[in-house]
Amino acid sequence: MKPNLENIPEKEGIRRRLHIIIYGSDTYLGKLFDLILIIAIATSVFVVMLDSIASLRIEYGAIFWSLEWFFTGLFTFEYLIRIATVKKIRAYVFSFYGIIDLLAILPTYLSLLFPGTQYLVAIRVIRILRVFRILKLAQYISEANHITRALWHSRRKILVFLFSVLLICIFAGSLMYVVEGQENGFTSIPLSIYWAIVTLSTVGFGDLTPSTPLGQFISSIIMILGYGIIAVPTGIVTYEMSRNNYLPHQCTTCGHAPHDNNAKYCKECGSELSRVEAELKP
Repeated sequence: MKPNLENIPEKEGIRRRLHIIIYGSDTYLGKLFDLILIIAIATSVFVVMLDSIASLRIEYGAIFWSLEWFFTGLFTFEYLIRIATVKKIRAYVFSFYGIIDLLAILPTYLSLLFPGTQYLVAIRVIRILRVFRILKLAQYISEANHITRALWHSRRKILVFLFSVLLICIFAGSLMYVVEGQENGFTSIPLSIYWAIVTLSTVGFGDLTPSTPLGQFISSIIMILGYGIIAVPTGIVTYEMSRNNYLPHQCTTCGHAPHDNNAKYCKECGSELSRVEAELKP
């Protein structure tokens, strides 16, 4: 059932009403609050971007500074209101959104002690993820969870792969240090390993290049090897995703979970359940 502010008893006070407006998106005021919040977030991030342009900062620096503190004060007030309207404060403070909400206001205050940290407020853009609640796109979050689950189940394979790549880079870097030497720019093994990483990843900055025929030959082998290595993590994750089957997930209408494996409709609100991939049991 959708919350209705008019049906809330007066004795529950303004705290309950604010909670429904701030954390809910099924009421008119809740949608309006989220919409205003997202506009404010996007505007504040845009202001920070403009402030990073030297010519604009010289001419409009005072305006940007005032706007930044205005938005910081607004988001600080919102953060405190969120804390004041929840029953389990610790659960919110240490939740994903709770941490992001805090990180969105800290850089401006830290800039008083460490100039330049105010540009870290660009992290506020992550808060726009709340648009999923407004536009009823919660079902797309389940698709993101599918990818996240596949990455988590393949973490050991990926770690082994990364460790193997690291060993290749250390070996290739050390070999190039011996072959090319300091006279060709390979002044140390760590710098040579940096070159190996850049080359193996096919990035190729070009700031460090081999000059000897043997070094160029080794470089060619590493570049060809790099193309093959790129496909390995893709295959690992794809395999994990293909091992999944479909099971009922959290209701995207009321948020109730879990449900029985054969459930087609939510036991709370009656809405049709979306189905997302879940790992097959061996």
